[in-house]
Amino acid sequence: MKFALSPEHLDFGASIRKLFESGSTPTAVRAWSGTDPAPGRALIEQLAAAGALGLTIAEDFGGLGAEPLDQLVAFIEIGRAAAPGPLVETAAAVPAVLQALAETDPAPAQRWLPGISEGTVSATIAFGEADRPAVAVDADRAELVLLAQGDRLSTGRVGEQVRSVDPARRLFVVEADETVAEGPQARAAIAAGFDFGALANAAQLLGAGKALLDASTEYVKQRKQFGRPIGEFQAVKQKLADVFIGLDLAEPLLYRAALTTGGPNRVRDISAAAVAAADAAYRAARAALQVHGAIGYTAEYDLSLWLTRVTALRSAWGTPDLHRGRVAEALRATGAVDPSGALT
Repeated sequence: MKFALSPEHLDFGASIRKLFESGSTPTAVRAWSGTDPAPGRALIEQLAAAGALGLTIAEDFGGLGAEPLDQLVAFIEIGRAAAPGPLVETAAAVPAVLQALAETDPAPAQRWLPGISEGTVSATIAFGEADRPAVAVDADRAELVLLAQGDRLSTGRVGEQVRSVDPARRLFVVEADETVAEGPQARAAIAAGFDFGALANAAQLLGAGKALLDASTEYVKQRKQFGRPIGEFQAVKQKLADVFIGLDLAEPLLYRAALTTGGPNRVRDISAAAVAAADAAYRAARAALQVHGAIGYTAEYDLSLWLTRVTALRSAWGTPDLHRGRVAEALRATGAVDPSGALT
């Protein structure tokens, strides 16, 4: 099987990339980090107009009814642009949750999904754990805030803001309010929301890694040491080649995961893609910082927007260790790994 994008996918990706190439995206990201969400909301509205927010929402709920692979194309470009806002939550995770619940109760999906597709509703979701507060991205600016805890899904009350390594990913504590659903159906819907969110997040990481590699490649052609561009030095070439290889190997894993979301290997394939994309993007961030030198540390330089984004996204939807554990557990369940950890 060939895991490559079709010409239609490439054209769609190019159209999303063009949307972000006006030069205003870094300004919108910085404004979103502060007190002015208007430029960021304008970008989100443009994404909605391009169909990017309603791709995996069924036509019955006002979406396009497209495949997960189509959504990955959009999120790779969203990551390449480091676009602001709870886009993974709005376009991937929350629609997955609500559509899974719609099999028994379509009311929440009918209420919220048309607005998400149109760009008039921004949504976010927090996944609660027993030993730590549940936090959600941009909860204070979202029309729909959900809290997922075990087998209970509820709307969320927004609490205090907590510090984030990425100022454009504004995190808020969320507490349970009204119950939306509970029981086995809610647990399954929450699991679907987490998986689809993790997949879209991995696509964002891949796009961010590609942007960092492009920026690094251009910079090493200009920066000089000993009278020569540093891109001529073998060590620099090798470092960027390693970044390219990592990103290139992660990409087909993402496409495979998108093609198997409806099958029994969903968890395994999504987690494998999440690990590969996180590792590749982190390697790209390290290399970018090293080749740029001290300027890469400055908040005024646009490179910092991608560096902090990769750092935040790397663990936003489960750490690499968590996803490696999910892959191992899935392999054990199929008999591919024996209890000692050896491949069979």
